[in-house]
Order: sequence, then structure tokens, then C-alpha cells
Amino acid sequence: MSLTYWCEQAWLPDGVADDVLVVVDGDRIARIGQGPPPGSAERLAGLTIPGLANAHSHAFHRALRGAAQEGKGDFWTWRDRMYEVAARLDPDSYLRLARAVYAEMALAGVTCVGEFHYLHHAPDGSPYDEPNTMGHALVQAAREAGLRIALLDTCYLTGGIGKPLSGAQVRFGDGNAERWAARADDLAAAYEGQADVEIGAAIHSVRAVPPEQMPVVAEFSHRHAGPLHAHVSEQPAENAACVETYAATPVQVLHEHGVLGPRSTAVHATHLADVDVELLAQSGTYICMCPTTERDLADGVGPARTLADRGAPITLGSDSHAMIDLFEEARAVELDERLASGKRGHWPAAALLTAATSTGHTSLGFPDAGMLVPGAWADLVSLRLDSVRTAGAKGLEAVVFAATAADVHSVISGGRRVVADGRHRLGDVGSLLAEAIGALR
Repeated sequence: MSLTYWCEQAWLPDGVADDVLVVVDGDRIARIGQGPPPGSAERLAGLTIPGLANAHSHAFHRALRGAAQEGKGDFWTWRDRMYEVAARLDPDSYLRLARAVYAEMALAGVTCVGEFHYLHHAPDGSPYDEPNTMGHALVQAAREAGLRIALLDTCYLTGGIGKPLSGAQVRFGDGNAERWAARADDLAAAYEGQADVEIGAAIHSVRAVPPEQMPVVAEFSHRHAGPLHAHVSEQPAENAACVETYAATPVQVLHEHGVLGPRSTAVHATHLADVDVELLAQSGTYICMCPTTERDLADGVGPARTLADRGAPITLGSDSHAMIDLFEEARAVELDERLASGKRGHWPAAALLTAATSTGHTSLGFPDAGMLVPGAWADLVSLRLDSVRTAGAKGLEAVVFAATAADVHSVISGGRRVVADGRHRLGDVGSLLAEAIGALR
């Protein structure tokens, strides 16, 4: 059965248009037109855009929002708090937490998430009876919240360069890349042919995967034609340790071991040498910027404009979920660049919104999403243009430089209604989050 939506305004490939008709058949857009609404059409007020892609998520980090802000510190002291949460999760509690986190994403207009998943095993490091039970919990959580998911199963073998796993880290490791790949192959087989799930791979970082193990992970990505993500140069200390050990930067190590390429994404890419920029751009590697996390953890400001100018596509992620608002992530790319350069106007609104939509979806293995065109996934996100934030603003600038997640009032994901009048179909998401996080404390 087809459904027709009439959008007051919609962002189409040629720009913002008025009186747009979107006909949806199943989970796909069947037709785009313009004109007065037929009697059977559902009205979508404000500006309708494609669904957003959150290209980098650690769902369980959401439990740290507001709980790791006191005192001084840096990325490494925050990481200790993160490990405390990781040690307490089990499949049931992770399902409840991830479902609530993904529902929060849906409320913010996200229709697809890239989950960087390394919480694989029991607290003592032993496999569960079903070795991928934590991954299955994440897929179930995304489906119940109304999102597609790229589950980026992460190889995590060492606690630092040349250091064994310790503490909560033992949950993350499979021993070696071959054992990781065997488990990940079973995970991929479980979702073969299921259009709403993409099983990809991730190398946690040069800290956590020795270079000689990296080709196994890259080969998994090639074999399954799936995305391959990696944390890259998030911290100067990471770069210094890598150069001292391997006489190469993290980007050079990844390049030398076949990790970079058009299905790959370098997450953060904050502290780069000139040679790193060229290697990333020339290989066609995506760059996932996570500005709200990068500023929360005092990581720094990455060279997004330089990377894009050289040809590396930019995507966006909320990472640690210090906040979940892809509009804030988008404008922060521009605003942080202003702070670093002393100049304005590095990114037009359309380019930032493209990073949050079609480019992000493509980096996660869903190249047929993030666009309002026939044949694309039927993801429609509508924002108010009459709120105290957006009133008086016009065009895409109203979305990228004025709106927040609170301005999303309607979300249709894969043709299914997920959010109506600002309320998620699961009910009170705030209560779901409070209950799930409270159970971990």
C-alpha cells in the first residue's frame, strides 16, 4: 500500500522546494512531485529533509553524559570512567540502554546508526554461549527504535601498543584477528540478505590492533563488501607512541597494511601530518568528524575543510553522546573551523547537511539512503520552522545554523512512522533512558 505525504517545504537534490509530494511504497520512495495536497495526503509541516546518518556511535557511552564532567582531566581520565560502565553491562541491560539511546537518536532525526561495537564478551573475557549475543542485542535495539544499523564489529586485541588487555578491556578481545574474523563471519551470516542491517568491521585504533593483524580485518571488509572504520589520531599521545614504535603515523600504518580505501572511514582524524591528509584523500577514505565529543574530551579540532578540499568525504557522528544532535555536529564543523582559523564561511549549509545525510549513509553501506529521490529509502524527517530557535530563519540555514534536535516533530524511517508530534512510538524516551542508566549505577 502506498502513502502520500505533502511537505510544506522539502530539501530535494536541486534545493529547497515548496509543496512537495512524496509517495512512499513500502520502505522506498516511489515518486516525488509538486502541487496541492490530495485529500489522502498526510501533511508534514515545516521543512522535510532526508533521514540523518549517525556514522559513529558507542551506545553505552550515553551512560556517562553528565556523570563524568566534574573535576579536571583529559581523554585518558574520561576513558577510565567509560571502562567502569563497560564492566557492568550484560546482554539484557545493553539491550535496554541501546534501545533507549537509539530512540533518542530517532527523536533527533537519525534513521541509521553506525555502531562501533567492541563490547563482545562476558566481564571475565569468556565468550557468551552465543558469541555474538551483544551484537544481536544492538541489532534488536535499533530495530525496536526504528533505525537501520551498520554494526561495525570491532577488532580490539591490545590495551595499548605492546600492552596486554586488562580490566574491562578483556571483554573486548578475541585473542587474535583470525578468531575475531571467525566470530564476525558468523555475525554477518546471521543477517545476510536483511536490508536494514549492514555488518561491517572496525579496527579500534593502532593502540588496540597490532599492524600485522590489520590485514585480516581489511580482508573481512573486502570479502563482505562492508564498511571498515577505525579511530585515527584522536590524541597526540597516540601519534607519539605510534611513531616511536613503528616510525610511522597511525595513518601511514593503516595505509601500509591495506586499511584505507573507498569503503573505509577514519574517525576523528584530529591530529594529522600533511602526508596523512594526502593518504586519506587519495585513497578515498571517509572522515567522520565528531565535534561535540571532540570538544567534550578536549581532543582538539581536526582539519575537516582541508581534508574535504583534498577529496576526502566528510561524515558526522555523535560518538560518546555528550549530546545527540546531528544539527549541532554539522554546524560545529563550521564553527570550530572559525575558532581555529579566525575566519567565517568555510562550509555552506548544504554541504554540512549532505555530510549528515547521503554521505553518512554511504559510508555505512547504505548508498541508497539520505536523499529524497525515487528508489531511495523512505526516510522523511520534518522540522518546525516556527520554534523559538527557527522562527524567522529561512532555507537550509534554518536547519543547520539554528535548529536543534528538539525541532524535529516527525520521523518516517524506512516507510514506517517512528516519531509523531515529537513523541517516539516507544513512549517516554527520557524515562527509558533514566531506567536503563540508573540500573547501571
